[in-house]
Amino acid sequence: MKTRIANLVNSTLAALPELSDACGDSTVAASVERTRDSSHGDFACNIAMRLARSAGKNPRELAATIIDALPDSELVVKVEVAGPGFINFTVSDSALQQAVAGIIEMGDAYGQLQKKDQPKILLEFVSANPTGPLHVGHGRLAAYGATLGNILEAAGYSVYREYYVNDAGRQMDILAASVLLRWLELQGQTVPIPEGGYKGDYIRDIAAEINTSDLPKLLIEDLLDGLPPDAPQGSADKYVDALIENAERLLGVKHFHSVRAQSHELIRADIEDDLAEFGVTFDRWFSEASLNDDHGIDNALAVLQERGKLYEKGGATWFRATEYGDEKDRVVTRDNGKKTYFASDIAYHYDKHQRGYNHLLDILGSDHHGYIARVRAGLVAMGYPGDSLEVELVQFVSLYRGGEKQSMSTRSGEFVTLRQLRKEVGNDAARFFYVMRSNDQHLDFDLELAKSHSNDNPVYYIQYAHARVSSVFRQLEERSLSYDKTAGLDNLGTLREAHERSLMSMLSRYPEVIELAANNRAPQHVVHYLRDLANEFHTYYNAHTFIVHDADLRNARLTLIRATQNVIANGLNVLGVSAPESM
Repeated sequence: MKTRIANLVNSTLAALPELSDACGDSTVAASVERTRDSSHGDFACNIAMRLARSAGKNPRELAATIIDALPDSELVVKVEVAGPGFINFTVSDSALQQAVAGIIEMGDAYGQLQKKDQPKILLEFVSANPTGPLHVGHGRLAAYGATLGNILEAAGYSVYREYYVNDAGRQMDILAASVLLRWLELQGQTVPIPEGGYKGDYIRDIAAEINTSDLPKLLIEDLLDGLPPDAPQGSADKYVDALIENAERLLGVKHFHSVRAQSHELIRADIEDDLAEFGVTFDRWFSEASLNDDHGIDNALAVLQERGKLYEKGGATWFRATEYGDEKDRVVTRDNGKKTYFASDIAYHYDKHQRGYNHLLDILGSDHHGYIARVRAGLVAMGYPGDSLEVELVQFVSLYRGGEKQSMSTRSGEFVTLRQLRKEVGNDAARFFYVMRSNDQHLDFDLELAKSHSNDNPVYYIQYAHARVSSVFRQLEERSLSYDKTAGLDNLGTLREAHERSLMSMLSRYPEVIELAANNRAPQHVVHYLRDLANEFHTYYNAHTFIVHDADLRNARLTLIRATQNVIANGLNVLGVSAPESM
């Protein structure tokens, strides 16, 4: 509806000769927005104020000229000048009724937009290191990324979802060493847990599960022989690195890597199960290690070398990142010949482009702010547009119970996991609450509110609206009455109450909300819309009877609430939240 009114204005502008000089050689497109106050009509356009100076007219005078030139349309019943020069449109009742009919006809497809020639989006999100279970912070990344992917697809984009598995590098060696220590502890040996190791109880669970039948006999005193002091007296990094070196020497590289591979796979599988239970799935789990195995890093660095973007210094290979706005040049190959994490990052994004994705959308934690400039620099240096990389940063989460902030972790390395949160509040509340606020704002997660069965809980309030519609139809059957959809559609003109017009107008907004949420990468717009729609429905429910004696009016009202239920279900589905038939 919004687009149709904008097209009506734009075609009128093109036909007005007095605006040709104002517009020049370029086309000035009118933008139309919903009014905040229905007493000002349904839509407002500011094109007269934008063109007034160049047209040499007063904005209100120009607005009147445009209104006079507008062709008759069944879409609008009133157009008037308002304020300093707004053009306000009041849509016709028939247009609102057509919108309701369209919802009934399209069903699940209502709100699914069609776009041509849009970029193929590779959406990467979560990508937590496979060194432990997902915590509540990862949960926000998962909910935001999954919901944004749904919204982008609803808006007509092609979206491929990917999880980048950091299964190469030092952190995986630390994981293996930590598991080995717990394994020795399970053997009855007294084992000190290093400051720089992984300490959670899940490490003990992994140690008990991995296959160690072919491991050589290992004594803790041999493993700790020659190690420097552990933190805080010494350096935690040096201690752990020496521990890893001893473990590889005593077990042999093959056996050490077996422990590492098994530990990694157990954690990765647990993460995948956790996310799947949360309704978050991926098209591909991309292994960082595969970039080494398939020469992906070498290929990306070869491109940079050919373009003169690498140089040698101090035995290391450096990327000229400062040429592209980064604060300093970056090492891609250390003096010991090992590739850096940065080399893997740019190789991974190079690989994305090579696979045909021309828009790379990364969802990262807010602590990755510095990551953006250097990865974008790498892409530009390889010949790709800088804006082909888009990064959305997600802020931290705090848990509250009864107004008191909850501790998120302990000294022992334990933390509140996503699985624990889901068990307490349920998937629906977790998915919904995670996207209630903008991703760039800190999120305070109220555990008690998320669990409450009250109108104060927004997800309950919205789901209750959906269930209430089902309840009305069950009451219809109990009274031995039936719903005639055709009669309902034919008699939408009987819906003349203010509540009905307001509800129909709200329903017609849904496609606009999807487009707004997609364009701004902002799922919270869908959340706020559904809350407002539920409020409109509950108000209507409390003010009017649906199962009335007049069959024509009854079927029309049932059609309206069925359309409402349809839109609520579509919106909840986009958010990854269920739409219950009863509560």
